[in-house]
Amino acid sequence: MIEVINPAWLSMVVDGGRFGHADIGVPSSSVLDRYSYTALCSLLGYAADIPVLEIMGHDFSFRVSTDLSCAITGAQVTAFVDNMPVIPWSVFRIKAGSTIRVKEVTEGLRYYLGFSGIIDAAKVAGSYTTNLECRFGGYFGRPFLKGDRITLKDVRVPDKRTVDGSLIPSMKAPHTLRVIDGEEGDRFSPETLKTLFENDGDPWYKVSTKANRTGIRLEGRPLEFRKGVEQSIISEGILPGVVQIPGDGQPIIVLYERTIGGYARIGHVIKADRDLLAHLRPLDGVRFQRIGPEEAERLWDEKMARYYDMLPK
Repeated sequence: MIEVINPAWLSMVVDGGRFGHADIGVPSSSVLDRYSYTALCSLLGYAADIPVLEIMGHDFSFRVSTDLSCAITGAQVTAFVDNMPVIPWSVFRIKAGSTIRVKEVTEGLRYYLGFSGIIDAAKVAGSYTTNLECRFGGYFGRPFLKGDRITLKDVRVPDKRTVDGSLIPSMKAPHTLRVIDGEEGDRFSPETLKTLFENDGDPWYKVSTKANRTGIRLEGRPLEFRKGVEQSIISEGILPGVVQIPGDGQPIIVLYERTIGGYARIGHVIKADRDLLAHLRPLDGVRFQRIGPEEAERLWDEKMARYYDMLPK
């Protein structure tokens, strides 16, 4: 049994995602940083798709009533078991009655916590992940609150493992997001495209305080449409990472809580960079770098090689 003492800003159950239901408007609601999630599952000896906790905010803490093992990945944090520091991206042991506290997030935004047992969560449409808008899955379809109790099934003792420091990605701002052209890129003025993709100076955009799991709003110089073109499109299916431009010209990067959209798409954040979206903090600087599909494929292959390097041999 695990008792939540302080749920931080937002803590909830997530997994690899709820797929196959976009046709009826149900999004994947998946873990936002799949690389960190894969590392967490691997550290604890699971193949994938186990429920874990996705957390934002300082001072997340909980108390355990049984001996077990844990691991923390994602954002770089300062964490303690009672008064003893623990090493993120490694497995550590906890004795019954101990308290775990994540005191501070030092780099990145979201971090992931998993246990040497399966969280007893609600599985809906093939996934444990929480859909906050529809309030199903996870822990009663909602974030954790102080006093909530999490039960674990099949608690065991995994091997002590750690992820090599060279495989832990940087999450420091400012961030460069590589994108491929979007379907409506030709609706924007050449000057806008040049400024957006060829900016060698300071980051052009700042992350808005309105960013959440649905999308990340950016604030900066508005992007300009060509004269006489439609500024919206007929609503159709969208994928995570698409960069949409509403009428005010301020970009929105779509995450994992929407299945359709009606704003012009100027680009798509490449799959190799999509995990970084989980760690864009309010006021972080963001710039875009335009690349081609072939380069995007090569970068994804490189990232997949790092995935395999994380797995226990």
